Amino acid sequence: MSTRLEASVRDIVLCGHGSSGKTSLIDRILETTHEVEGRHSVDDGTSVTDFEPEEKLHHYSVEAALAHFRHRGVRFNCIDAPGYPDFIGQTISAIRGADTAVIVIDAHAGIAVNTRRVFAEAERAGLGRIIVVNKMDIDNVDYPSLLDSIRQTFGSQCIPFNVPCAKDGHFDRVVGVMDDGAETSGALVDPRSYREPLVEAAIEADETWMERYFDGQVPSRGELADLIPRAVAAGVLVPIVSCSIKTGVGFAELLDAMVVCSVPPSLMHRSALGPDGEPIELTGDPSGPLAAQVFQTRIDPFVQKLSYIRVYNGTLHKDDTIHLNNGSRKGVKLGQLLEVQGSELRPVDEAQPGDIVAVAKIEDLHTGVNEGDLKLPDINFPEPMVGVAIRPKSRNDEAKLAAALHKLVEEDQTVRVEHDPQTHEVVLRGMSDLHLCLLQERLARRDHVEIETHEPKIPYRETIMREAEGSYRHKKQTGGRGQFAEVHIRMFPLPRGTDVEQFATKSRFPHMKRRHYHSDFNFLWIDSVVGGAIPGNFMPAIEKGFLERLNQGVLAGCQIQNVGVEVYFGKFHPVDSSETAFKIAGSKVLRDVFKLAHPVLLEPMADLEITVPESNMGDVYSDLSTRRGQVMGAQNASPGYQTVSAVAPLSEVMSYARTLSSMTGGQGSYNMRFSHYDAAPPNLQETILRQSGQVEEDDS
Repeated sequence: MSTRLEASVRDIVLCGHGSSGKTSLIDRILETTHEVEGRHSVDDGTSVTDFEPEEKLHHYSVEAALAHFRHRGVRFNCIDAPGYPDFIGQTISAIRGADTAVIVIDAHAGIAVNTRRVFAEAERAGLGRIIVVNKMDIDNVDYPSLLDSIRQTFGSQCIPFNVPCAKDGHFDRVVGVMDDGAETSGALVDPRSYREPLVEAAIEADETWMERYFDGQVPSRGELADLIPRAVAAGVLVPIVSCSIKTGVGFAELLDAMVVCSVPPSLMHRSALGPDGEPIELTGDPSGPLAAQVFQTRIDPFVQKLSYIRVYNGTLHKDDTIHLNNGSRKGVKLGQLLEVQGSELRPVDEAQPGDIVAVAKIEDLHTGVNEGDLKLPDINFPEPMVGVAIRPKSRNDEAKLAAALHKLVEEDQTVRVEHDPQTHEVVLRGMSDLHLCLLQERLARRDHVEIETHEPKIPYRETIMREAEGSYRHKKQTGGRGQFAEVHIRMFPLPRGTDVEQFATKSRFPHMKRRHYHSDFNFLWIDSVVGGAIPGNFMPAIEKGFLERLNQGVLAGCQIQNVGVEVYFGKFHPVDSSETAFKIAGSKVLRDVFKLAHPVLLEPMADLEITVPESNMGDVYSDLSTRRGQVMGAQNASPGYQTVSAVAPLSEVMSYARTLSSMTGGQGSYNMRFSHYDAAPPNLQETILRQSGQVEEDDS
């Protein structure tokens, strides 16, 4: 890759809201630095980094893509991240591969919902940040108000590095805040008013310079160039630069600002866990122990699986056999290392700290997997919140669908495929309806699998509210050997969280001989049969009958949970009794006694964290009340935003993403996770029982 022949290397991720111009910025940079030939455009489908067919069709980024360029002796590895929150998983993985986030804002649209999200994600990951105000050429841009909004939203550490100037009302140049004697006519804000704040922010991360500054010494331009990336790395300075990618005004200054302000790997403070579990600081030593991580996976139609690896410490060589820090003891041979430029791949021999390479066709590599003996922090992805039940349109495609779904999960960590044993559905989950639509398009285009979709069924459960007991005799005579088994049981509620060790004691069950606990159902089975009323060899068959009934349900065909059963008596026949007879008797006695124990349906409840503008708080509260939701509290999020904590039935928030987007104009976001099961209200239970179509079993 030859990055060590360069003066330095920078790893940056371009992020921001959709249509702010990130991909067009990379295209223009690659053209200007002569890394690519010809003109490239998102609109005509020739963009270097928007090369997937879905991206060309819709004219926006769906996957993070990698490119590289050189400017003023610095090599930039640049990751173009999608701009819409529907694809936030791709942005989060891209952030892990970078040291600086270049956050692009549309000057006309202002701070959009995903601008806030990616700024927060980059801050959480410890990245330096640079804000690029694009589309300054659009008429009626109110730059002073936008600047105030940026500083109010993201903090006073956001300081202009240069300011836009207009001539006859049109954006025609930028002037640097530190440019002494520069012509400032037409400046939309006074650059001199930000000179002192910029210097003070630059020296804040350097105690020596802080003392000098208080003594009246001011750093020179060259000294500032050393101080600024330190301040950006520390988060005490977020430079703001302005440009128009369309007209090219401010573009050269933007490239220069990226050289001055972006953070080199040597200034990033990262650590990893060593083999003994102790934290080790990563110094970016090419000869040190290897610390590298797969931050993204892409399924390429020609080379199949591509794993993008960022090296933080040590050196990777082609054909290296490396250790994977994923619990596996076997080594993995990497094969050829590949330098990535959009969809183009070029072989390289090695990758050192700060380098990003790809390797192909290694099944043991997955997003988040570590290479080497040092373990880097996991990459945390949000849980997908929107799901559809799917099935192939053609039964011949069932095998192909399974393989195709595996690819989707492999390349996108915000995709889940769940096989629900109760509803017998395959549910595909993603971040939004748009996300799911794009996944469906990819299945059809790449894997030639057409699917049908519908709303997933809600996984209700059944349980009991009080104790009951009873018996069941299974007797069948059809000529020859018959079937006989009789089982007596006591059934009792077993609340979730019950300590089985403390509950199942001799004081409570005096004749208890043994017990089995099944955590999947929160089901406790106790054998209290004495005197050989049921021979011990038939007890496993009774338990098997219980477990089959727990899966089948009684009221509406839903799984039973949170119950305990004590078998205390029974009868057998020396000839006609069999394991089959006792399994049937176990299933039927549980069914009958369950009906006597005040059975109820349980519905799944979800915990929600909903972040919305303060002006929408009343709308959220009102809407939640109509969904049988309960607000647990609220707290401040970013300036002007509140996060509401609530609990609501899953059935009421299955399509909440659409409602929240409509209610907040796209400014709201939320996280949702399963909380617990709670008794469904009587009217809902009646509806579910009516719709279940449960048929009464024939005991003959």
